[in-house]
Amino acid sequence: MLVAWKYKERGTWYQQLNSRVRLVVILALMLAVIQIWDLRVLLGFFVLASLQYLAAGLTWRETWRIWLVLGSFISFITLLTFLTGRGGLNVFEDTTLLWQGQGWLGWLTVSIERLTFAVSQFVRLLTTALLAVVFPYTIHPARYGVIFKGLGASDQVAVATDLAFRFVPSLGNDLATTMDAQKARGYELERAGGLVRALRNLAPLLVPVTIGAILRGEELIDAMELRAFGTGRRTWFIQLPMVWVDYLVLLLGVGTLVVVTLLNLFVPSFGVLWTPGW
Repeated sequence: MLVAWKYKERGTWYQQLNSRVRLVVILALMLAVIQIWDLRVLLGFFVLASLQYLAAGLTWRETWRIWLVLGSFISFITLLTFLTGRGGLNVFEDTTLLWQGQGWLGWLTVSIERLTFAVSQFVRLLTTALLAVVFPYTIHPARYGVIFKGLGASDQVAVATDLAFRFVPSLGNDLATTMDAQKARGYELERAGGLVRALRNLAPLLVPVTIGAILRGEELIDAMELRAFGTGRRTWFIQLPMVWVDYLVLLLGVGTLVVVTLLNLFVPSFGVLWTPGW
């Protein structure tokens, strides 16, 4: 199953915001979220991330693959932390027990603190995923380099970042095309017969895709050298002007990060794990 994003013009007000502002605000909110364990505050950020997701105009049909991957990962991490309690070290202690395993389940402890921590972790990771998923689906592929250049990065870093963001969808399309071509020749990965044989049978897919990626990289290097890339300051054809709405959104996003950071530094009770008073 391929997980690759495709950009599409949606005509939403969110997509009309400056791309640099969207990236900075997303990063600011993510940095604010990772400082918090209080479920009540996290739910507020979750609502904010959900509103951003809805404003972006994304649909389930175009994002279900990436949500299947992210949902499985988030659920696995949350369940593993709940069962072992390792992820909650220095965050909570099992003081209000609800159930203690017996016999071969003696290692399992269920407490209010552990349950609350698991829910907080799930909401925390889901909020971060909601914030991050919006970016690649709503940013035009031709603007990645311009965004990072506008944020102060060098031409080399901006172009490298641009190519990195474009690599995943391109690689996904190549893999899909190669798989269709191999299936037309009788290739059947589903009937590989065991894990080792399945890995061996991946060669007809991975070898052409890998060689194609290397060849495209060589062609790109030659094209950039012919244009004297890296010998001096470059100009960018696309410009990203700022309007008052962009400044307002940027102020709100960065201001949220500053407020959360200051509260986290100077208010000891802020952001710590909250448990219901049962």
